[in-house]
Amino acid sequence: MNRTDTDDDSAITATPPTHQIRALHTESTVTVYQAYAPELGEPAARTGRFPAAWKRDRMTWIKPSFLWMMYRCGWATKEGQETVLAVEITREGFEWALRHACLSHYAHGVHPDQASWKRDLRRAPTRVQWDPERDLHLNPLPHRSLQLGLAGDAARRYADEWTVSITDVTDRAHAIHTLVRKDQDLESAAVLLPEERPYPTPDALLAHLHA
Repeated sequence: MNRTDTDDDSAITATPPTHQIRALHTESTVTVYQAYAPELGEPAARTGRFPAAWKRDRMTWIKPSFLWMMYRCGWATKEGQETVLAVEITREGFEWALRHACLSHYAHGVHPDQASWKRDLRRAPTRVQWDPERDLHLNPLPHRSLQLGLAGDAARRYADEWTVSITDVTDRAHAIHTLVRKDQDLESAAVLLPEERPYPTPDALLAHLHA
């Protein structure tokens, strides 16, 4: 779903909370983004499943923010990140990952001490970091974007249980990038962005993940 002229302007222009998950989501799914080399990304998009070559024993990072993914992969130009995938996963799986996550860095007031944080981090199948959200020029914004790292059991569940669909959105990335560069046509570029709305998370789900 793309943004339209009927969207509430106040919802777009209001400054989001510092730690808020914003994503394209439905009643049962949430879309996250990853970028891969074509030899891995293209088969995944073609079949809708991650192939056997996708290493399920390694940590993988998923990002609900399309623009943060563009910042990470350089609009699908960086080596090994030329294919951008929109991965639709179950909300049940996404929220499981959040409940079992630990912050990727020590935060005073969240963890009793650094030793406790290190212990929790070793045990956690998922980890969270909040990085500055990006605008169409990929400049940092004051509010943060969620990055969710999945390891071990979480990575396997993501690939083999939570994934509902995989779509190659590389062409969309290139089209938006062209508009950003062409006469600074930001309005047209913004229309092509996925509609990332605040994700309805109970306070308890993120209480342990506020940096």
